[in-house]
Amino acid sequence: MPIPVRRTRRARLSCRTLVTAATAALTAALLTPSGAQAAPEVRESKPVYSYGDAIRESVWVDTGLDGDGDGRTDRVAADIVRPRETAANGRKIPVIMDASPYYACCGRGNEGQRKTYDADGNPVQFPLFYDNYFVPRGYAFVAVDLAGTSRSDGCDDVGGRSDVRSAKAVVDWLNGRARGYTSRTGSDRARATTWSTGKVGMIGKSWDGTVANGVAATGVEGLETIVPIGAISSWYDYFHSQGAPLYDANPSWLSDYVNSPEAKARCGAVQDRITAATPYSGDWTRAWSERNHVPDAGKVKASVFVVHGRQDLNVRANHFGQWWDALAAHGVERKIWLSQTGHVDPFDFRRADWVPTLHRWFDHYLLGYDNGIDREPMADIERAPDRWTTDRVWPPRPTEPTTLRPGAGAAPGVGTLGRTPAAPGTTETFTDDPSLGETDWATRIDEGTPAKAGFVTRPLTRDLRISGSSKVTVTATPTTTTAHLTAVLVDLGPDTIRDYAAAGEGITTLTERSCWGASTGGDSACFKETKARTADVDFTIVSRGWADLGTWADPGKERPLTPGRAYTLTLDLAATDHVVPAGHRLALIVGGTDKDLLDPPSTRPTLTLDLARTAAKLALVGGADAFARATADTGDAAGADRAAGTDGGRPGGSAGGALTGVGHPRSGHPIPGGAR
Repeated sequence: MPIPVRRTRRARLSCRTLVTAATAALTAALLTPSGAQAAPEVRESKPVYSYGDAIRESVWVDTGLDGDGDGRTDRVAADIVRPRETAANGRKIPVIMDASPYYACCGRGNEGQRKTYDADGNPVQFPLFYDNYFVPRGYAFVAVDLAGTSRSDGCDDVGGRSDVRSAKAVVDWLNGRARGYTSRTGSDRARATTWSTGKVGMIGKSWDGTVANGVAATGVEGLETIVPIGAISSWYDYFHSQGAPLYDANPSWLSDYVNSPEAKARCGAVQDRITAATPYSGDWTRAWSERNHVPDAGKVKASVFVVHGRQDLNVRANHFGQWWDALAAHGVERKIWLSQTGHVDPFDFRRADWVPTLHRWFDHYLLGYDNGIDREPMADIERAPDRWTTDRVWPPRPTEPTTLRPGAGAAPGVGTLGRTPAAPGTTETFTDDPSLGETDWATRIDEGTPAKAGFVTRPLTRDLRISGSSKVTVTATPTTTTAHLTAVLVDLGPDTIRDYAAAGEGITTLTERSCWGASTGGDSACFKETKARTADVDFTIVSRGWADLGTWADPGKERPLTPGRAYTLTLDLAATDHVVPAGHRLALIVGGTDKDLLDPPSTRPTLTLDLARTAAKLALVGGADAFARATADTGDAAGADRAAGTDGGRPGGSAGGALTGVGHPRSGHPIPGGAR
């Protein structure tokens, strides 16, 4: 069961603040006409400070690590912009921080912005809108170069101690617990406690959001909130899925990609150690444990605002799912937005709502304003392009794991999906074909093709909602010593969705600009607008999971298979929230290599599924009763027509049979995705 938002960590008000609030309430009561009720005042930070006159400075913070082995502890560069007026008045302010490896190598945001500096090395441009919008409202913005990147010492270690300490050290410095310097090598100290309240909110997309997750998982004091966008929760699960490799690579090449030119020259030994510690085989090692933040969710003291694309094929949706579940188990305050996009920032898919929501979130958690955002619905879900719904808690109640079972159909490879177990001895067989993937399988779901086994419900008579994380347990007998498995849930029926497989991953970038905050000659607050890029489809991929069958006994260790022996393995499906509308069908597909999303095994096996020992445990809203109602045979002719594609189905759907599913070129490592 989902745990409600914990309300014990509301903004900590000092006695002085409480007295001030009480005085204001009494004054309001005295000024209110007799019998009338005064409307509560909702506080909001206002753009009253000059962005053009803001203090712009750089500080190098000592991490306490010597990652490059040069005999001196590494310092990371933190570029800061903060209001001059608050400094002059001795007023302390909170900090919004984005710690990133991308500021020099690749750029940030949809327009690939990089930091820029003047002739004296002072920061001029801070990428994205956070500085332009929030500094005039009384916040400082701090952009941190991870170790080994841009102007920082050390070597980037791709999610390891160095990454996390790079940002944590800055949080500590802002709270007076770490040393900062005015230069990279000098001894002149820089202190933040004269202007910083010590309250920090970390934000970032992709790698940046991953660092925010990692710092929060240390339990560091002063980190009040994080906003991870399309972020990794475990680096193992970025490169592997239950032993199966998702990329023909390991983290070391990412280190080489983001390291500064001078770091490249000194960090070869670090990259060699990363390569040795993170084997392509998919075996779990201590290095992966170091880069896994999920077990430390109980240490998180910050509130967490998760944003993720349900069709993100770069940082895949299992990352937010396992992180969310772990946070929920420990009662961490949390909020979530789930879009139909791929690896896209909410500034580029829901800008007009995102900026004021983020504003209120930071006002509440960093300034202590009681603006009600913590009492609003926990989840925003994009149901169709630019059409959103909300849920008070997520997953909504009652969501229950419900077991669905495959059965044999009228033809080989075309099976059924329902609640009734298959008879003992019932089997389906398929042969791994690495040239095909989930969209190929779904396109031919009603055909007995040799590369997949498909199982389909009857047309639904009611909407059926899947919400949260699901699992598929498979019993399979291989013909070779290696085998990979893919399980896919598919909504079979016409619809109009965001085209997550196209360039932009669900958005189109326009030439028009909108402005969010104040600008200077070197740092504009105006960014290109976007709109939803859509596709008409006749099926929608709902969720996916991959695994190496050789991890059947131990998810952390691959073992050679014995041909002819049956193995049972459970695949984790990525978390999602999807409504299969009445008239559509729900399909479970089991195949081998998922083209462009999973690397193939060293052999090409044929696998025989034991259907009596194969099942999907889906997170269904309403549980088994909801499934029974949705699959009841009412003889509804309209439902049959919708299943055949003779009407529009759900709002926004398209009629006819000329529709195709969205394919997906491999989305890539976080380099291209993160740079957007």
